[in-house]
Amino acid sequence: MKCLLFANTDWYLYNFRRALARALQDAGWEVVLVAPPGPYGEKLRDLGFRFVAAPMERRSLNPLREVLLLAWLWRLARAEKPDILHGFTIKCAVYGGLAGRLAGVARVNAVAGLGYVFIGDSVKARLLRPIVRALLRLALGGAQARLILQNPDDVALFVAAGLAPRERIRLIQGSGVDCARFQPPTRERPADAPLRVLLVGRMLWDKGVAEFVAAARLLRAEGRSLRFVLAGAPDPGNPAAIPQETLEDWRDSGVVDWLGHVDDMPGLLAGADIVVLPSYREGLPKSLIEAAACARPLIATDVPGCREVVADGVDGLLVPVREAEPLAAAIARLADDPALARRLGEAARAKALQAFDESIVLSRTIAVYDELVGPRPAKD
Repeated sequence: MKCLLFANTDWYLYNFRRALARALQDAGWEVVLVAPPGPYGEKLRDLGFRFVAAPMERRSLNPLREVLLLAWLWRLARAEKPDILHGFTIKCAVYGGLAGRLAGVARVNAVAGLGYVFIGDSVKARLLRPIVRALLRLALGGAQARLILQNPDDVALFVAAGLAPRERIRLIQGSGVDCARFQPPTRERPADAPLRVLLVGRMLWDKGVAEFVAAARLLRAEGRSLRFVLAGAPDPGNPAAIPQETLEDWRDSGVVDWLGHVDDMPGLLAGADIVVLPSYREGLPKSLIEAAACARPLIATDVPGCREVVADGVDGLLVPVREAEPLAAAIARLADDPALARRLGEAARAKALQAFDESIVLSRTIAVYDELVGPRPAKD
C-alpha cells in the first residue's frame, strides 16, 4: 500500500509527520512525502524518505498558480496511484482533497487549528472565508474521505458549518509527543537565577505574542526578577507573521530574549520554569504538550485547543484571551508559589503520558487509514 503525505512546508513534515511516515513504513506502507522545497526536504531524504518538491507558494492568491498546483497534484496522484492521500493544514486539505477526489483516491485530511482565514479579522481573511468553506465542502466530501480534528470545538464548528458530516470526522488529540525524549529536568535551577518564562511557537500575532510582551513589561515594572524568552521564527508565509524588525526591537530593548528557531526543544524546555501560550485559538498545541511532558507548569488561554491540554488549577492555569493583565497575574502567581508550580508540572507530565504520547496518536491515525483501505496483513 502507498501513502502520500502532503504539507504546506517541508519543516511541517519533519517532526510528527516523520514519525508517522516511519510508523507507516514499519507497517508495510510505501510513503511519499510531498511539500514545497526547503532545507528539511533534504534532511528527510537523508533519513531515507522519498521527498517530492511541490510547486506551491503558501501565500499565493493567483488563480492561475493555484489551478496549476491543483493540476500538478492531480497528475501526481494519477502517476503514483496511492491508496491514501493525507493532507495537513487547511490549504493542503483543500488542494490534496480536491486532487485526490478527482483522481479517485481515498483521502485523510488533518486540520490542526483553523488558521488565519478563519480566525483573522482582516478584510482579506473575511473575503477568503466563504471561498475556503465552499472548497472544503468539495474536498472533504465523499465516502472515501476522513477528516482528523484535534479538539471538540473544531468538530462542532465543522459540523455546524456543514463542512463535513460528523460520521466522517475523527477526533485525535494533537500530533503527540515522544515522552521518552521530553523528560523532566534532572537539575534544579540555581537559587539566585531569575525564573525563565518561555513562549514557544511561530512568531505570529495570533499566538498571543503581543500579550506576552505586554505582560513582561508589566512584571518588569514591578521589579520582578524574571526572564522572558521567545523561541520561534517568523513565518513569512502566514499573513499574521510578526515582522522581524518588531521582534528585534523587543529583543534590543531588553523586554524579552528572542532566540529565533531552536532545534533542541527538550533542552530549551528543561531550562524553562514556566511555559506560556496565550494563543487566540489552536488545534492542539504541540508546544504545550512537549512542555507538559517535561513537567513544566503551563499557562494558556481559555480557548479551543489550549483547554484540552490545560485544566485550570489541575495541571496549569487558564487566562482570558487577548488580555495581558490576567496573564501577568498568572505568571506572578506561579513565581510566588513554587509548590503550586511543581504540583501543576507533575500533573501535566502525568496527563502527557496518559493522553498525548506519540505512540497513542500514531496508532489512532493508522486506524483511520485502516477504515478506508483495510488493515495490511502483518509482516512475517
